Formats: sequence, structure tokens, C-alpha cells
Amino acid sequence: MRADIYSALKIVAITFLVSAILMPIMKRIAFHIGAIDVPRKEEGNRHIHRKNIPKLGAVGIYLSFLFGYMLFGKESIQMNSILIGSFIMILTGIVDDIKSIRAHQKLIGQFIAAAVIVFYGGILLNNVTAFGFSFDFGIFAYPLTLLFIVACCNIINLVDGIDGLSGGICCIFYLTIGIIGFYQGRGDSLVMILAFIMLGSTLGFLLHNFYPAKIFAGDCATFMGFIIAIITLLEFKGTALTSLFVPLLLLGIPILDTFFAIIRRVLKGKPIFSADKEHLHHQLLGMNFSQRTTVLIIYGMNILFAMASILYTVKDPVLGKIIYIIIFVIVLWFVLHTSIISDKNPKRTRKWKEKITKKTK
Repeated sequence: MRADIYSALKIVAITFLVSAILMPIMKRIAFHIGAIDVPRKEEGNRHIHRKNIPKLGAVGIYLSFLFGYMLFGKESIQMNSILIGSFIMILTGIVDDIKSIRAHQKLIGQFIAAAVIVFYGGILLNNVTAFGFSFDFGIFAYPLTLLFIVACCNIINLVDGIDGLSGGICCIFYLTIGIIGFYQGRGDSLVMILAFIMLGSTLGFLLHNFYPAKIFAGDCATFMGFIIAIITLLEFKGTALTSLFVPLLLLGIPILDTFFAIIRRVLKGKPIFSADKEHLHHQLLGMNFSQRTTVLIIYGMNILFAMASILYTVKDPVLGKIIYIIIFVIVLWFVLHTSIISDKNPKRTRKWKEKITKKTK
């Protein structure tokens, strides 16, 4: 156990240093090639930042990930598929960061990357078992797995709307998976190696991305969601339904935020991939919380999900369920008292938007 912990700390420390050192270099490259996030007033001051910020932060995470793999990874067909798929995902993101491309074009690149994982790596969500019943997806396992991977990529990308948010959420996910793995005696598995390499790499990025951000992940943030999807499939595919949903519940806040955004846009007759100022972080900013406090509040929500998942998996399932229920009650209250789905109080919503707009000027 001690050896596993030492090994994990070494992986995290080395990849953290590499990532932290790479970020200033990625900033210079981003400025040189024009991968810059420029606040656009024509979109209603949707952007929180007030000055041009370089992107490509996730490329630095990816390069640190590659370095970590060279030092600590083990060669296998599955790992080869992860490397190939990751490269395709990053390449698609870089193209979009330099010159914005259409949503369907990005989806094509994401599906190709996911297809490498499914058809070459053989990583599939074949079946789940729950309440004494087994659900075998058969041939539908292929499209379901593809959709699952692409969905995870876009959930992380869509939630990336404020300094330090996506990186912090991903770090909480990787750390929680690592803690659960230690308790279950799987410190040297592929999943644990991936989790700790990504934890260190993402922490190095977060050092430069936390408020006030000096670099953004850019559209390459899909890479972080890509690895999260793979960790979930590798670790929990074909096991108990409750186990499958443990990593998904670790992403409870970004999943719910994305779900609410889809409902909100459908109700308003807008395209699902359109941008707006009604996300969870916008709601908190409208309540007069600062950017830093807003991010910390969302971190706290994710940590509650993480604690519930750890308790449920390795310690006390009943207590874990109670925490899950408490979180969902809080989320339900939040939905009913904000405009995250619909404008129940247009006057109050207008005031919130005015507050958010003032913070972007």
C-alpha cells in the first residue's frame, strides 16, 4: 500500500512539474499561431474574461500526459488506442482553437477518436447488471459506447466557462478514482496510472488557469473528457450498474449543468450547441459571488459527490446514498429558484444578467 502511494505521488509530482513548465510555452505558441480567446460583444458579453487569453492549455496537459506515459505507462493494444484517439481529439481541438469550425465538423473528429477506442482498443460498454437482472447491449454496445465517449468529451468542454472550472472538476474526478482504486487494492492498474498521470498534468494546468487565468484549455478540453470516458469504461464496464454510475456521479454537476442547458435551449427553441449566459456559474455570478468564490462553490458541490462516491463504494453505502439524496435536494432547490432552466421571474433574471455583464466590462 505504501509503495503504491509513493508511486502515485511520484507520477503526480513529475507530471505536475512538466505541465506547469509547459504552460508558459503553450501561451507563446498560442499567441504566435492565433489560438486566442477574444471576448466577443456581439454574443452579449457571454465571456467572463475581459482581455485576450491564449488557448492551448489542454495541449500542454496532453504533452505532459505523453511524458507521463513514457515514464510510467505500459504498452498494450488498449493504451495504443488511447494514444491514437487522444491525438485525433487534440488535433481536432487545435484546428477549432485556431479557426473556429462548425459543431458537426468537431463531432466528426470526436467520433473518429472514439471509434479508435471502440474498434481498435476493444473498449466497450457491453452490459450492466442491476437488481438481479443483466442487460446485454449486444450489437448496440458499439453505438452506445461511441455516444458515451463523445458525450463525456462535450460535457467537460461545455462546462469550461469560467477560470479554473473544468480543470478543477477533472482533478476531483481523477483523485477520487485514485482513492477508490487504493482502497480496492488496484494501485498499479492501467486506470490508476491514467488517473494519476492526468491528475498531475491537469494540476499543472490549473496552476495557470485558476482565477485570474493566464491560459485557457480551449476546445482541446475535450481531451480531458475523453480520458474520463476511457477511465470509466475501463474500470466499470460490465460490472454492477451502481458501479458504472459511480464515476458518472463524480461528474454530477457538469452533467446536470449540461442537461439543464439542453432543456433550456429546447424550451427556448434555440440550437442545443448555442451559447447562453444561464449556466450554473452564471447563476452564481448573478448572486453577487466573485469568480473565485463561484468556482470554489462548484468545487464544493463536486467534492460532496466525490465523498458520497467514496463512502458508497468502499465504506458505507447507506451513508453514501444519504449524501447523494441531500445533494439532489440542493440541486432541485437551486433549479426552482433560478433561471437555469426557464425564466420563472424575468425581472430577477434580467437583474442577474446585468450583474454578470458588469463583471465582463
